[in-house]
Amino acid sequence: MQFGAVFPTTEIGTDPAAIRDFAQAAESLGYARITAYDHVLGAEHADREPPLHGPYTPADAFHEPMVLFGFLAGVTSRIELATGVLVLPQRQTALVAKQAVEVDILSGGRLVLGVGTGWNHVEYTSLGTTFRDRARRMEEQIDVMRALWRDELIDHDGRFHRIERAGLNPLPDRVVPIWLGGSSDAALARSARIGDGHIFGHAGDRIVTAATKLRAELGEQRRDPATFGMEAIIDYGFGPEVWQAERAKWEEVGGTILSMRAMSTAAEYLRIPPPHLTSPDEHIAALERFIKEVAE
Repeated sequence: MQFGAVFPTTEIGTDPAAIRDFAQAAESLGYARITAYDHVLGAEHADREPPLHGPYTPADAFHEPMVLFGFLAGVTSRIELATGVLVLPQRQTALVAKQAVEVDILSGGRLVLGVGTGWNHVEYTSLGTTFRDRARRMEEQIDVMRALWRDELIDHDGRFHRIERAGLNPLPDRVVPIWLGGSSDAALARSARIGDGHIFGHAGDRIVTAATKLRAELGEQRRDPATFGMEAIIDYGFGPEVWQAERAKWEEVGGTILSMRAMSTAAEYLRIPPPHLTSPDEHIAALERFIKEVAE
């Protein structure tokens, strides 16, 4: 099993040197992946109809993942760059496909495009897309992106997309791997049907149960679970005893990567202990402490 680092997007700040140092530290310490979260806009929660439920507000800063990865591609050489997850249905499909190609080329084939449907309906509306049909749209988006990555020209006439004899240039050297997110039964079934891997937003017994169900779904689809990656997120605030226990559980259920999150943002909403790290240097120190505890 490998280990990943969740990019502390809400706490790292805007100093390019600090962002570089975090990524290079993760790579030098042996982390296999940097996973970056995604939101384009933060929305005020109060007085919304329908209500807006979710962990983030306008006070929480988010670096745009694809632009961030373009930068990280130039300052690292081995570590994977994964979106965990990009809210795909609120974006233009061909543009995401183009951005993914560019990141994959510039990074030497290190992009993992994690995608999901998200929860922020205000963000959807603000970006000119619809919230209600987001899951159905995402499935078609995945088909369209894979076609665009594979063929010089495509002709697609679907429910949500019309692309007439057009294509991307340059094309990637491979079809970029797409990992899906979520833990609902529908999300697990979708991932087993069309995903290259799956990202769970947490660790713990509930996620172990979901991962077991996902492996069964893969069997139903006649897919080999051994070739299907699964990532879970463990929070730094829980401490070494929990880290070790969750590592053992995740490895036993067939998890391939365990990623550490050290942000205090949304800790109350998620009901997790906040680590209260206050600087990029403290986030880098957390990377070092975690990997020493779990990898030895």
